[in-house]
Parts: sequence; structure tokens; C-alpha cells
Amino acid sequence: MKIGFVSLGCPKNLVDSEVMMGQLVARGHQLTARPDDADVIVVNTCSFIDPAKEESVHTILEMAEFKKTGKAQRLVVAGCLVERYRGDIQKDLPEVDAVVGTNEVERIVAACEGATSPLPPVLEPYLYHEATPRVLATPKHSAYIKIAEGCDHPCTFCVIPHYRGAFRSRRFESVVVEANRLLQQGVRELNLIGQDTTSYGEDLGLKDGLAKLLARLATIEAPQPYWVRFLYAYPNRVTQELLDTIAAHDALPKYIDMPLQHASANVLKRMKRGSNGDLFLKLLERIRRTIPGVAIRTSFITGFPGETQADFDELCQFVEAAQFDRVGVFTYSDEDTSKSFHLDGKVSKRDMANRKRRLMAIQRNISKRMNRRLVGTEHTVLVEGVSAETELLWEARLATQAPEIDGVCYINDDNGAPLRPGEFRRFRITEAHDYDLVGEVSGAGEPVLAPPEALFPILAGRAGNQISRGQ
Repeated sequence: MKIGFVSLGCPKNLVDSEVMMGQLVARGHQLTARPDDADVIVVNTCSFIDPAKEESVHTILEMAEFKKTGKAQRLVVAGCLVERYRGDIQKDLPEVDAVVGTNEVERIVAACEGATSPLPPVLEPYLYHEATPRVLATPKHSAYIKIAEGCDHPCTFCVIPHYRGAFRSRRFESVVVEANRLLQQGVRELNLIGQDTTSYGEDLGLKDGLAKLLARLATIEAPQPYWVRFLYAYPNRVTQELLDTIAAHDALPKYIDMPLQHASANVLKRMKRGSNGDLFLKLLERIRRTIPGVAIRTSFITGFPGETQADFDELCQFVEAAQFDRVGVFTYSDEDTSKSFHLDGKVSKRDMANRKRRLMAIQRNISKRMNRRLVGTEHTVLVEGVSAETELLWEARLATQAPEIDGVCYINDDNGAPLRPGEFRRFRITEAHDYDLVGEVSGAGEPVLAPPEALFPILAGRAGNQISRGQ
């Protein structure tokens, strides 16, 4: 059968899609990027916040039309929306033929093939490993590796533990084997992901597990230079050993993605995260002292229940003082399965949106100033390909620009050395904008290994809780 995939949500969801596609290919099925040519369509959903739920439902209904106008005989819905609304989907969406939850990833083959016999209950939360079949849906030179699943943090606004279960780490060598295989195939950038990567190994009795894992991955003998980045650090898990490890290895981008969510002690207490802006500033000082030139990304929530104008003003003052390189801002989403749903002091949607706009305006000015300081400097970039914005320019990324969520570098001059996706080039910055940079590359291109396996384009782009570029 020909099977098409739509993957919505974060990179963690994308890895689930890649694993499901791998299992289907191993079974002998074909993948197609054309929904009108697919015998079965799978929609891997996100339901982290309201816009993600709306996007998921819209996409399900959109793909259901191909059962009327195309070849599709089955529509399978997978992912977080299933964990939350399984009964509602089966009752209210007759177009859906099967559902697969986040811990039922291995059942995708049976769901697509139309198995009629009852399936046994899932006894253990799912976690893929190095031998799990997987088909990458990212560009050939970049890949995500999920090093852990689930979460044990008690954040009141978050529903992920309900969907993903308790925190559990992959075995150390399992991650190393997968990373080595990808690098040998020509991948140039590995992005380690999990709900909280900084807790990696704690459940295995491994102290400073992430630092040890990064140190091991940074010393793999690969055929070409490469980057290993990790995303989603929890602030009270950022140890000195982790910072020292990042500073010590060239293969580790000087980049920290550390969602703080707020700076007011009052709001953070209601979020069940603790800490305060002053402690965060001390942590930021330690990070910058240990890793010169580090870029720090964070995210905040505006309009959390009980957030007063004074709390928000404190957040704005904190952002001014912290001088982050990148900031993403969400308005609070009142999810009925989250603990914060029952808190008093709800903030109006209008105030939430206004606060978000004000905070982003502050950060836009900070980002612009920081980018202007880079004009005239030269850096190594990873060439991505022709820009989606204009075919006249190519895009690349600095080590301090993570895929999908940060700004990009636009190349307007290759100095006579043709560009190829997946190569590292030297890039001189000539212009600075609010979030993006413009410049020229120098030197000849380098040989680029092509991964032997074909990579599969998903039917639709990621959405949901993905932070748009520039935030």
C-alpha cells in the first residue's frame, strides 16, 4: 500500500512520525508525499494548546476529503489528540478508521492494514531504540534524536505528562549507536530532544547524564565535521559540568535553549516551577561566564492565571536585564486537563495578547541590537538550501540558530563557489535585521556525503506548539 503522513506539532512528534514510517516501510509499504495517491493517510496530531488542537482537527477533516476524491481507503489519527480525545474522535469523526496513541506507536502497521482482531492493552510506555526502523523526514543533513520520553515535572500549565507518561531515558549506548550511524551516513547536525533533556539519565542512576552523553557524542570519529545540539533545558538541571562540557568541545554549538516561562516569583510559584528573576540572572551570568559567546534562547507565557500587571512589568524588566538572544512567547492556554485550569485570577484573552505583543516588541529591539553587532564578523554556517521566501537567495544557519525556531542567514553572494545543502561554509555578515542576517560566503565548498537512505517529505509542515521563526 501507499501511505501518506501529515506530522503536526513539535520535533518530538516528528520523530514519532519517522518511527511509524520506518515500521511501515519495514513491513513493505510505500510512502507517498501525494495525499491523492495514498491508500492510507496518517495524521499525527498535536494538542498541546488550543491552536494546535484546532490545526489537528482541521487537518483530519482536510485529509478525510481524500477518501472521497482520491484513492484513500483508510484514515488513521495518531498522537497527542488521541490521548486526550480518543472517545470523541471515535464517536464524532466517523471518517477516522483507526486511532493510535503516543504509547501505541508500534500499532501503526495494524492500524494502517485494517486489523480487525482486538489488540492487547499496552503494558509499558513506548520508547524507541537504536534498532527501531526509522525514515527521516528532515533535510538530509539534519536529524533529531529523541533521548528521553515523558516528564516528571509538576508544571501546572502542562498536559504532556498526561499524554507521554513518566520520564524515561534511552540507554546511553543506544543513543550513541544511533548518532554514530546518522553521522556516518552524512548527517551534519544532530539535535537531541526530549521533554527535559537535562534530566537525561537520572532514572538510570547516571549523574550528569546529559553532560556525559554530549561529551561522548562530540568525540565520534565522523567522516565530516558536525554539530550536536540539545534542546529544552530545565533551569534547575543546568549543572556546571554540563556548561563545562559545552565549552570544551567544538562539535557542541554554544547554544542553550532553556524555557523559563516567567520571572515573577508569584507566577512561577503558581506554575509549580519555583525560582525567580534574580536567581535566573545569576544562572545566566554563570552560563555566559563559562561559555563565551553563548546564545541563549528561552520562552515565556503571558496571561497565566493570577498574573497581575505588576507581575508582567517584572517580566518585561527581567527580559531587558537578561538580554536573551532569542525569545519565544505564548499566550496562556486554559487546558481542562491541566492543574492550572482550576486556578483563579484568569486573565482576559485581550490582555494576554497585548502583553505578548509588548514583550515581543521589547525582545525585537534587543535582537536587532545584537544582530547589528555581528555585522562585519565571520562565522561557520550550515547551508540549508534555496530560501522558501525567495528563490533568489539561499538560506544557512549559524551554530547558534536551531532549525525551525530561530532566525536564518540569507546568502546573497557565493563568491563563485556554488552552494550545496548540507555543507559548512564561512559566512561574513553584511546586513542585520530583527531576527535574520544577510551576508556572503567565502572559500570553496566541501565534499558532502549523501545519506544512502531516501528521505521522505511529509505531506504538511509542522504546526501546533512549534514557535514561529523570529520569536
